[in-house]
Amino acid sequence: MTRSRHNIGSEIHKTRLAIVVGAVFIFGAFLTYRLADLQLFRGSQLQASAAKQHGTVRSITAPRGKIFFGESATSVLYPVAVNRVFYHTYIIPNEIENINRVMQKLEPLGESFGLDEEIIRFRMSKVNDIYEPLAHKLTEEELNQFKDINEPGIGWEEETWRFYPEESLLSHVTGFVGLAEEERVGQYGLEGFFEDELRGNNGLIEGKTDISGRLIPTGSLSRKEPKVGVDLVLTIDRTLQTYACKKLADQIKVVEAIGGTIIIVNPSTGAVMVMCSEPGFNPNTYNEVEDISVYLNPAIAVSYEPGSIFKPFTMAAALDAEAVTAQTTYVDEGVEEIGKYKIKNSDGKAHGEVDMVTVLNESLNTGAIFVQRELGKEQFVDYVEKFGFGRTTDIELGNELSGNISSLYKRGDIFAATGSFGQGMTATPIQLVMAYAALANGGKLMKPHIIKEKRRGDDILEQTKPVFVDEAISVKASTIVSGMLVSVVQGDHARSAGVDGYYIAGKTGTAQVAEAGEYGEETIHSFAGFGPVDQPVFAMIVKLDNPQIGFFSSATAAPLFGAIAEFMMQYYGVPPDEI
Repeated sequence: MTRSRHNIGSEIHKTRLAIVVGAVFIFGAFLTYRLADLQLFRGSQLQASAAKQHGTVRSITAPRGKIFFGESATSVLYPVAVNRVFYHTYIIPNEIENINRVMQKLEPLGESFGLDEEIIRFRMSKVNDIYEPLAHKLTEEELNQFKDINEPGIGWEEETWRFYPEESLLSHVTGFVGLAEEERVGQYGLEGFFEDELRGNNGLIEGKTDISGRLIPTGSLSRKEPKVGVDLVLTIDRTLQTYACKKLADQIKVVEAIGGTIIIVNPSTGAVMVMCSEPGFNPNTYNEVEDISVYLNPAIAVSYEPGSIFKPFTMAAALDAEAVTAQTTYVDEGVEEIGKYKIKNSDGKAHGEVDMVTVLNESLNTGAIFVQRELGKEQFVDYVEKFGFGRTTDIELGNELSGNISSLYKRGDIFAATGSFGQGMTATPIQLVMAYAALANGGKLMKPHIIKEKRRGDDILEQTKPVFVDEAISVKASTIVSGMLVSVVQGDHARSAGVDGYYIAGKTGTAQVAEAGEYGEETIHSFAGFGPVDQPVFAMIVKLDNPQIGFFSSATAAPLFGAIAEFMMQYYGVPPDEI
C-alpha cells in the first residue's frame, strides 16, 4: 500500500528540520571551541601580539666582559679584549628618492667595503622596508665617506664591536667575537669557551606607542637594566708573552719552519705564563684569513708523535718502580728486532755497554725499549696515564684534543716498544709541558689553567686555585730524573738550551711525521724542560713544525728554549745556582 502525500511531506519536513538543527549545533560547537581557544588557550599569545601592535619592546645589549693580562712586577692590567665604539650605516628603502643616483654614488665604495651592487639594489627596491644593512664596523673616517653621499635613505648610528689591542699576540688564546646568523657570538678560545659569562644578560625597555609607532609619554614604561658580562684576568705574563712569541716567529723564519708553538707554565700551580703559536691571525680582521683552520689553537687542538722528548717519562716510570737505577747498564747493539720490525738508534750507531744516564744523553731508542721492558707493559701504560696522556687536561679553552695512546693497549710488544720513545702514539703540547712540569714538581701532576680571576668591575668574583691531578711519580724519582736531564743539557747535544750559572733540565726530540700510515720526510722538532732544577720557576715546551734548516732539534728548538730560559732568569730575578 502506498504512503499518502501528507506522510511523505511530513517526513521531508522532519529531515530538513534535523539538518537545520544539526547545522546550528555544529556551528554552535565550533563557535564555542573558537571562544575557548581564543580566551583560554591562546589568550596570552594574543595579548602579547596586541601589546606589540600598541607597544614597543627593545633589548638593551649588555656590555661584554673584558679580558686582561698583567706583568709579574706590577699590578697594572692591560686590555686583551675590549668593547670599542664603531659605526654602521644602513639603507632606508622607503626614503630613497632615486635608486640609480644612490647606486652611482655608492659605486666608488663598493670594493673598499665589500658592497655587492646586485644585493644593494635589491635591498633598495623594498619600498615598504625601513631598514636594510649596508656596512658595519666603520671608523669615523670611513663613516664620513657614506655621509658624503648626502642622499635621503642613507642612515647611520653607533655600534659596539669587540676590539683586540694586542692583535695577533694572543689570538689563539682569545679567539674572537664573530657573526653567526646576524648575532655576535664568541668563537674559539676564551671568547667561545666563556661565551655565556662574557656576554652578560641583556636589558629590556617596554612601553606604549600610538598608531604611528611613537612612544606615548604618559604611557607606562618599564626598564630592566642589562647585567654586564664577567671580566677575565689571565695568568699569562704580558712581557714574557711578547718576548717569547717574537723569538718564536724569528726562529721559524731562521729554520724555515711552517709553524711552531711555545707553552710556559708554573710547575707548582699549573698557571700558564706563555701560550703562542704560529701562524696566527688578527682577531680584529678574523674574516680575512684564507684557511679557517688557523683559528684552532695548536697548543691544545693539535696532537703529534712527540718522539724522544717522551723518553724521560719512560725513564721516570722505571725509576719510580725501581725497575732500573741511574747506574743500571745494558749492551746497546744499535738495533732492536721485534718480530718483523727493526728499530735503530737515531744516530745509527751501537754504543756498547751504557748506563741509563747515557740513554738520555745520547737519546738511544734501544735504551728506551730496554727500560720499558724492565718496567713491564702494564706498568708502563699505567704510568703513561698517570702523567696525563690519553685524556684532556681540561684547560679553560675549547677544542682541546686528548691525544691518542690506544696503540699501547694493543697486543704485541712492538706498540709498547715504540711508545717508549714517543712513536705510535700522540700527545698535545699542553699535555707534554704539564708532564714535564710534573717532573719538576716532585712528581705531582697539576691541572693547567689560564684564568687568574674573574671580575665584575672592581669586584673579584672568583680566583683560580691550583688543582692537583695525580701523583705521577715519587719525589725521589723526580729528583733522579731531573738530575739526568741536567746532564742532557750540559752534554754535547743540547748545550744551547742551557743558561750559564743555572741548572736547567731538558730533552730534545726530533720526530718523523706519519703520512698515510708511513713516516715521510716531514719532521717535528721539540725541546722540553724546566729550571732551575732545585727551585723550578718554569716548565717549557718549544715545538717547530717541519724546519728545513737544521737536521735535529738540538740545532733548532734547543737554542730557542735557551734564549727564552735566559730571559726568564733575568726577568724574574732568579739568583744563579752555585755551580
